[in-house]
Amino acid sequence: MKPRGARKSAARFLVGLVGATTAAGAFTADFLVPKTARQHLRNPRWPGHAKFHDAQYIVMTQLLGGAGLALLASKKGDPDRNLRTAAAIVSTPWLGMYGATLFPGTTLVDEEFKAQSPKVLGLDANLFIATACLAALAAATGLAGRPGRS
Repeated sequence: MKPRGARKSAARFLVGLVGATTAAGAFTADFLVPKTARQHLRNPRWPGHAKFHDAQYIVMTQLLGGAGLALLASKKGDPDRNLRTAAAIVSTPWLGMYGATLFPGTTLVDEEFKAQSPKVLGLDANLFIATACLAALAAATGLAGRPGRS
């Protein structure tokens, strides 16, 4: 079993990695990278209101990722509580991705892009990334240990 300090360092690394992915991922995929951006903000077939909501999501993920990273790096408060709270904050958009699939009329990929959208281990790439991020956060909170124990 790893010494407590190494476990906490690994936990902080995992939450930081997911925080950075949360802060940069949607902006990169939905706006910057041409191949994926043309499925989102740079899709001329999307109405302005759909683009507005994607832009809103991009800004929210940047704020959530940034808040999680700031809390993780903070010297104020209880570091263990900060880590758990940061993990909860950065999990929000990834959990929301699963929740979004429950709404009528939503699809993970527009029909015109289905043929070129990759599957990873049988999952849509978006859900694979969400699952990996949530698994990393679960591992991080497990490594960090139970609240109130050092």
